[in-house]
Amino acid sequence: MCWKTLLLLLLCYDAQATLSHRWSRAVLFPAAHRPKRSSSVPLNPILQSSLEEVQLLYEFLLAELEIGPDLKISIKDEELASLRKAADFHTICNDVIPKSIPDIRRLSASLSSHPGVLKKEDFERTALTLAYVAYRTALSQGHQKDVWAQALLSLFQALRHDLIRSSGPRASP
Repeated sequence: MCWKTLLLLLLCYDAQATLSHRWSRAVLFPAAHRPKRSSSVPLNPILQSSLEEVQLLYEFLLAELEIGPDLKISIKDEELASLRKAADFHTICNDVIPKSIPDIRRLSASLSSHPGVLKKEDFERTALTLAYVAYRTALSQGHQKDVWAQALLSLFQALRHDLIRSSGPRASP
């Protein structure tokens, strides 16, 4: 009788671990895993897969970005905007990262309860969200500035916490 209970618990644990692992990617940025009918962009685009791409992302962020009234982000530099990775940057900034305060608060809450270290793509998207929120904070006034500043602070704390966790001592298996 005892071995049957143990086997059942093991089976339940394995099922829970498999399901949580399979669905954990879509938790923080669900838009990255939702295909758009009108778009030919890849599902779950990622900007940084090499050091050169990290440097390119840095160039995108340092280039003059434009945020239109519809909150669409574009790169003003035509040469940079014509690069293949610029299309992924455009997709992530305009279709994946959250842009409203409720969505950003939801992301912050998910980040604060996220177990372990963020995946590379989640860290990248959170950092881009942080940059967007910093921009919106700079443009806002009065009460709205306070709201955006609070969102900025919570995202910064989440990224800082993740960096501290990732640089800490690793537990041996």
